[in-house]
Amino acid sequence: MQREGCRMSGGVHEPATAGMITLDDLDNMTDDLGSDSAYNSNGSVEEEAEPMEDGEQDRLLNYWQTVARGHQVEVPNEMAEPIQQLSRNSRTEERQTVPFLLLSCKEKCGDILYEKRQYGTAKWACIKMKEEKYEQSICMGFMKLMKYICEQNSSGSYLGMTIPVLTTVHTDETQTGIARDVTVAYYIPSHLQANPPQPTDPDVVIEEWPPTVVFTREFAGVTNEESIMREISLLSEVLDAPDPCLQDTFIVAGYTNPAAANRRNEIWFLQRP
Repeated sequence: MQREGCRMSGGVHEPATAGMITLDDLDNMTDDLGSDSAYNSNGSVEEEAEPMEDGEQDRLLNYWQTVARGHQVEVPNEMAEPIQQLSRNSRTEERQTVPFLLLSCKEKCGDILYEKRQYGTAKWACIKMKEEKYEQSICMGFMKLMKYICEQNSSGSYLGMTIPVLTTVHTDETQTGIARDVTVAYYIPSHLQANPPQPTDPDVVIEEWPPTVVFTREFAGVTNEESIMREISLLSEVLDAPDPCLQDTFIVAGYTNPAAANRRNEIWFLQRP
């Protein structure tokens, strides 16, 4: 991955603040809504839901606004339609997972310590963010990508949700913290890879990422500066040879709604080209 962009690259061949709500609050909201409000990780196909009424759209918007305030992010009212559309389709369509080839897996006492995967060339919609806090960057970046997914593109159509949503992060010069500049990326669905619809937002760009090899470890919970640095340290400890990986650029992969209580994430190390 190049530090100034959001691309992956590797040597392979092609193949609690004021307003923060508690976990209990999130669980209750999610139960009431009947979904994780944007995308989920089970990959199941659910029965088609009835179209949402205006009141349901307001509930979804209020839910996102409440959660976002905990990260000091304001969700504008114009996000009501994209939130509703993504939520409605997450109940009726299978979420497409970014394809990869599993190269190896290291286990200990039945637990997976890490996986080594190969990802092929693919096109991604990317948005660069540089907010004060990591949580602010990923929330605001994902909202921009939601608009692109939900008809604000040259085709005027809903593109479909894919998982994981990736965020590239860089460690600072001392390698003890996360730099402010991050990139949030959405995998273009397979059937649109050859000719991706163009974003109407000039801040969202389509990039083609070259093939790469990643070392990945799963973790649960929120993603913030502290948890990311902890997971980087943990993966570095279990890797047999971390030296072949980039030392200042990492990826956080999110498989669940950023507002969900029980989040599934991965930390990725990138193999050097």
